Amino acid sequence: MDSKREKDAVPAAPAEPDTGGANQDTPAEPRADGSRNAKQPATVKQPKERSGLAQILDFAGKRKALTYLGCALSGISQLLSFGPFLCIWFVARDLIEVAPNWQAAINIAAYGWAAVALAAASIVVYFLALMCTHMAAFRTASNMRKQTTEHLMHLPLGFFDTHATGELRRIIDGCAAQTETLLAHMLPDCAGSVVMVVGMLAMLLVFDWRLGLACLAAVVVSFFCLKQMMSGEGMKFMKQYMGALTKMNKTGTEYVRGIPVVKVFQQTVYSFKAFHDAITEYAAMAQNYAVNFCRAPQVAQLTVLNGLVIFLVPVAILLAPGEGDFARFATNFAFYAIFSAIIPTAMTKLMFMSEATQMAGDAMGEVGKLLATPVLPVSAAPKRACGNDITFDHVSFTYEGAEQPALGGVSFTVPAGKTVALVGPSGSGKSTAASLVPRFWDVCAGSVRIGGTDVRDMDPADLMGQVAFVFQTNQLFAQSLADNVRAARPDATDEQVLAALSAAQCDDIVAKLPQGIHTQLGTGGAYLSGGEVQRVALARAILKDAPIVVLDEATAFADPENEALIQRALASLAAGRTVLMIAHRLSTVVGADNIVVLDGGHVAEQGTHAQLVATGGLYARMWSDYEQAVAWKIASDDTKAADDTPVAAATEGGEA
Repeated sequence: MDSKREKDAVPAAPAEPDTGGANQDTPAEPRADGSRNAKQPATVKQPKERSGLAQILDFAGKRKALTYLGCALSGISQLLSFGPFLCIWFVARDLIEVAPNWQAAINIAAYGWAAVALAAASIVVYFLALMCTHMAAFRTASNMRKQTTEHLMHLPLGFFDTHATGELRRIIDGCAAQTETLLAHMLPDCAGSVVMVVGMLAMLLVFDWRLGLACLAAVVVSFFCLKQMMSGEGMKFMKQYMGALTKMNKTGTEYVRGIPVVKVFQQTVYSFKAFHDAITEYAAMAQNYAVNFCRAPQVAQLTVLNGLVIFLVPVAILLAPGEGDFARFATNFAFYAIFSAIIPTAMTKLMFMSEATQMAGDAMGEVGKLLATPVLPVSAAPKRACGNDITFDHVSFTYEGAEQPALGGVSFTVPAGKTVALVGPSGSGKSTAASLVPRFWDVCAGSVRIGGTDVRDMDPADLMGQVAFVFQTNQLFAQSLADNVRAARPDATDEQVLAALSAAQCDDIVAKLPQGIHTQLGTGGAYLSGGEVQRVALARAILKDAPIVVLDEATAFADPENEALIQRALASLAAGRTVLMIAHRLSTVVGADNIVVLDGGHVAEQGTHAQLVATGGLYARMWSDYEQAVAWKIASDDTKAADDTPVAAATEGGEA
């Protein structure tokens, strides 16, 4: 693209998916003036904002119930885990009552077996809980991937020019995987921890409420410390911390990709300023968070939870002299001393609840932004093109966020079966104009028509069926050569694939591959040069056999040998078809039926090569610069001395 701008998206809750996937609701079609067809009432009751976790569970479909069941079973498992502690209390009570005649305690074995049975039951129930949450988590992650991928398929193709592949992959795979972990493990553990805390509080008050209150003093202090770390400024700072972490990961990926450049020029990580600054920002943020928000509350919490004896022992000493049944009091004290060991575990699990909530919010924030991106509008009554000509009628287009339009009032026609070239300085709007034909973007004003039909009124599938594309850079998949070419027409036979490859001057490529067209490309297979990849892309376009072809300087990065082969392939591809080509290398447009010269988003002039050269305008100056650039050469010192002539210098603005 000549100009690209990042799009801001407003997060929105996803639509309710079904169990097999998720379909997006069709948005209301706006009028030309930007207004909606339906009027909004003067006063609209705003829906209550839903939590990230509630939005995540929407993706579970009918398996949402399994999530609730799993959380309930996790809570039951925690209640069963209290059983062994109760058995210990009964054992201690019976032993103290018959002391020192230990043989009289006849129920000790029964209590032991009961403890084993309750512990085993707790494990089994917890396993069933995880089975339920895992089933729901797998369906949720699957539906999230399906819904986001389905949404991507309905976005304008220009969206993928302004959003990095790594960013989209992180949203689709990363957020889904993060959500899967959250629902499968963290959510049932959080539910169990809540039950554990509630059950623990109840048990602390059952046997001896006075000793229970002493233990609860530590719990109150722990809750206060958690509040200091996980709410208010602490939570705000945590979001900033997560943002710094994301930024560091993003710039780290860019740095890894740029390692060859760094090593070639003998630079260090510090020379990669963005990465260095991101690391520094993250380090400062992490240190600030640990020192300013976590150090004092966490130290206090750990001290209190691991030193419950500080609260329990003094209370016991004060109460013991007035106890009439000292044996029972001692039993209760022993129980609280043992049971207090579970309190740090319960409070630690509560800490994970805040983390789980943060994870849910972050995941749904990323997914929500993607799902909120407007899809490509589709006409309710699609029309079919009545020809293969292309017409630009006073087309204007401005990228979102840009101050100046990329195109302003552009008008030209590409007759059916003819070749029209778009040329002009960098940033003149060539790629933008070509991208409007297949609706990479929709025009802001004017219209682009194929066969007299506005492309916005056509079914996107029909539009894509009529247009073939060949870009400067093309993507080959880690599949066989035949499958890569067959991407244009999946039902094509091997003979048709071979014919397309031959027309694209790829016979030498097929000949050198060990398994011919069935040779695997990419990782674990054969690799092709840039010029060879370009010829394979041309074979795709030839196999598609679309009546309209859009070429974005197909020879830009080809060596002289590949350029000659590509030019012959282009001649085969263009025969009898409507061709709109973007040209940076002017030698490729000399034979075009019409050349449209763009400058600053406007049509400066148009005509044949001979007409434009004779006119002496912008194209003539560009052609003169191009001829000087082609004549540019480097002479050795010996040749320079022999000829005693200065070395020719490249004229600014030309291309070698």
